[in-house]
Amino acid sequence: MSEEAIVSVRRRTIQTLSAAQVFSGIGVAGAVPAGGLLVLEVSGSESLSGLAQTFSVLGAALMAIPLASLTVRGGRRLALSTGYIVGAMGAAAAVLGGSLSFLPLILFGTMMVGAASAAGYQTRFAAVDLSSEEHRARDLSLVVWAGTVGAVAGPNLLEFSGSIATSFGMRELVGPYLFAGTMLLVGAAIIWIWLRPDPYLYSRRDASDPVKRERGTTKRAFVTIRASRPATIALAAIVVGHIAMVSIMVMTPVHMRHVDVSLQVIGLVISVHILGMYALSPVMGWLTDRYGRYAVIRLGVLLLLLSALVAGTAAADDAISLGIGLFLLGLGWSATIVAGSTLLAESLDSADRPAAQGASDLMMNGAGALGGVMAGIIIATANYGVLCAVAAIPIVLLGLATVRRAK
Repeated sequence: MSEEAIVSVRRRTIQTLSAAQVFSGIGVAGAVPAGGLLVLEVSGSESLSGLAQTFSVLGAALMAIPLASLTVRGGRRLALSTGYIVGAMGAAAAVLGGSLSFLPLILFGTMMVGAASAAGYQTRFAAVDLSSEEHRARDLSLVVWAGTVGAVAGPNLLEFSGSIATSFGMRELVGPYLFAGTMLLVGAAIIWIWLRPDPYLYSRRDASDPVKRERGTTKRAFVTIRASRPATIALAAIVVGHIAMVSIMVMTPVHMRHVDVSLQVIGLVISVHILGMYALSPVMGWLTDRYGRYAVIRLGVLLLLLSALVAGTAAADDAISLGIGLFLLGLGWSATIVAGSTLLAESLDSADRPAAQGASDLMMNGAGALGGVMAGIIIATANYGVLCAVAAIPIVLLGLATVRRAK
């Protein structure tokens, strides 16, 4: 196969994945804030409202390994479209649960929508199936960047989607799930129709190692990662960056509400954080290709530590300092996720990658859920500054691991 053919397929793959990310991202990003509000409206309990996000993250974690297994069996096209379709089914379940005021069905639906998040995470790995070493991080970062559209537009369409629901005589807060289901089906159609040839199967077309194709269990994936120091550091970068981001981010609104900061100001701070996460990911990709994977992981460590310092020492009503801290938090996450994912993809052979990538997403989402729970406990027993200090501990350990890495 010629280099020109590979370049053509790679370009088409990135365009298709990016388009699917835009549509699915709009749906999922809008459903996330609506879920908590819907649970609150149905249950009447603020303490239960956080369950929507918890179940969504749980769904993403539980779906990571099955999607990786589907990749090995049938390629990225099968796995990603399945993830989006399961998410659309979850959105339908949430709509039904909201209409019937049946909380367990709402939570089950939000968990299934998490499957779409798992598919969205795995698009970044699909982007590098055919990438050359010098452009691997760039290709991955472009697909991550496509998520910016959904992350920004989704929450701003809550009123529009709610009006659609009320026009059909339904509860307003099921509207975002109606919209999410539609967007996820569009994303699935884009993947199924245009992700041809399949990037994973195309990269494996000349392989003649059937024994390796049997490598797909979760246990085997973790053994494979542990056997490779670069892969271990890559996994640590992905997990630590995510747990630090989630634990600080989810408690920032709570910290600000302690002094009655307006929801508009809180929303602005979170929007700045999301901008840091996604908008500059192509820059992180370029830096990763230009200066190396470990260098950008170290940059991520510095950004995350600076974020913990700035945010952790800011007053609850100091929106400017908190905005700066949360923007740096997003940048640090972007650096660790882009450089870490790139390093993981290139540290393993093609037969081992899907299972290992699924294992990394399982760990990432599981760590995020744990981080959210621990953050709540720390805020309840101490304060926001202590939370940021505790979050800095694994970040420092990650930095030390990259310094001590074997040459």
